[in-house]
Amino acid sequence: MAAAKGADGPVDVIIVGSGAAGGMAAHVLTKAGVRCLILEAGRDYDPQAEVNMFAPESDAPLRGTGTPDKPFGYFDATVDGGWQVEGEPYTMTEGSDFRWYRPRMLGGRTNHWGRHVPRFGAYDFKPFSRDGLGADWPIGYDDVAPFYDRVERMIGVNGGKLGLENHPDSPPGCLMPPPKPRVPEMLITAAAESLGIPVRAAHTAVLTRDMPDKVAPRSACFNATPCTRGCTIGAMFQTTTSLLPMAKATGRLRVVTDAMVSRVVMGARGRAAGVEYVDRKTGQRHQVKARAVVLAAGTGETARLLLNSGEAGRGLANSSGELGRNLTDSTGASFRAFIPGLAGRPRYNEDGIGGQHIYIPFWQYEQQKRGELDFARGYHFEIGGRFGVPAEAALPRVWGKDLKQAVRNASGATIGLTLRGEMIPNKDTFCEIDPNVKDKFGIPVLRFAFRWSKHEINQVAHGRRAAHSVFKRLNGTILDPDLPPEQIMTAGGEIIHELGTARMGADPKSSVVDSYGQTWDVDNVVLMDGATFASGPHKNPTLTILALALRASERLATRLSSGALA
Repeated sequence: MAAAKGADGPVDVIIVGSGAAGGMAAHVLTKAGVRCLILEAGRDYDPQAEVNMFAPESDAPLRGTGTPDKPFGYFDATVDGGWQVEGEPYTMTEGSDFRWYRPRMLGGRTNHWGRHVPRFGAYDFKPFSRDGLGADWPIGYDDVAPFYDRVERMIGVNGGKLGLENHPDSPPGCLMPPPKPRVPEMLITAAAESLGIPVRAAHTAVLTRDMPDKVAPRSACFNATPCTRGCTIGAMFQTTTSLLPMAKATGRLRVVTDAMVSRVVMGARGRAAGVEYVDRKTGQRHQVKARAVVLAAGTGETARLLLNSGEAGRGLANSSGELGRNLTDSTGASFRAFIPGLAGRPRYNEDGIGGQHIYIPFWQYEQQKRGELDFARGYHFEIGGRFGVPAEAALPRVWGKDLKQAVRNASGATIGLTLRGEMIPNKDTFCEIDPNVKDKFGIPVLRFAFRWSKHEINQVAHGRRAAHSVFKRLNGTILDPDLPPEQIMTAGGEIIHELGTARMGADPKSSVVDSYGQTWDVDNVVLMDGATFASGPHKNPTLTILALALRASERLATRLSSGALA
């Protein structure tokens, strides 16, 4: 097996993936003196060189609209990935509807994400103790809180005080000032709070103050272009403008792109010797070795790597039989209304930072504890509403000048509440290796089984009633179709929050990794992405992925320096 060469010779750690977890691992480990090699399945990507932040949609094919290979529009930051990747299929069991988004670019999903970064709360780490469903994490909020503090300061998060049950506040000095609410957001706040529904400043990984750095300086957002295009000034957190450049500057990181890792290769003493990967451009196979392997390829890809490694038909680090199980995704549904009070208002710049300035956290934990709700876990609303092309349903059936005037009048008068909720793991939702299908590199592909339970369906129904109550308070015209909740829910995986296929635990018999992501069966294979999550709370997972990767990387660095992995 050929030794992987880093900037200064052979490497100590191979990191598979370059997104939130992989970028954090590279940053922490190289800073600690560890020589690292990142293997990234996608192509090289430099937003500072490639992104055209100011090009109008009219300059793009089809005026920038989404296509199968660019589902979020022509100018979206994704370059080679998406729901479908040519030559890299995945399959589903009969009756399942699951969508697997793969970015296939340096920086992974951090180049295109919602940037909403709430902390998990005490309840989120111990869900089984509250309702007897799913599993508790082997760690609690107090174990992760110091790492949340450090990550918020490290990546740049803006936000305000929450002061709510199970929604932890950040200590002083962790957050940048939040942007002021827009006019529609102020109106939503007044309506929701009059109904007893709390509204708070969103915690968002977008800079509202400059972050000077000799290697990777980042500038405050200037509120002008969509974050999803990528950010040449570094205002939006992505590893390609922060953690990866800083890791490279140590001289202890080498990055190989277009490297599709196919399996973990085992060596002596029950330890991993390295990995095998396929060059996506040439098809040539390579093997590289290191003292430890970090899997940070994303929940699905990390599961596939382990399932394709080790013992045929069982996989690597799967003595518990839990590998591929406990898969979750956030629930999703969108609700819209036309608000007459917002129609015809004067046009002005209402851009603000990318995404929402405020959001609605879950507020009914006490009712849930008393058994007054017919679902077990929470949800939140992300808020939309600003000037733009109005919803078709908000326009009258007119033509010509009348249509133009109707569009101008309705622009800025449509508001949206987008639900994101927690899914409880169930026995019918998992991923496994398809016994018959391989990708173009000859690597067996994943097969997904997916099912929402009654808890998730009832949760969305409750969320729709809550959203509509806010709309009605504003005398709005509801634009949503009158369909059963299961017909308005997003497909599994569509929210791109899949988690839990190699969950952590305190018992090797019921989990794949310990609280630091170290696999129980192979002590030099460490998982640092969403695969390790014991549950998938309604709160967007990236901040927690970063915090756990920071925690796990520091422990791995200590083990390496102590000679424990010699």
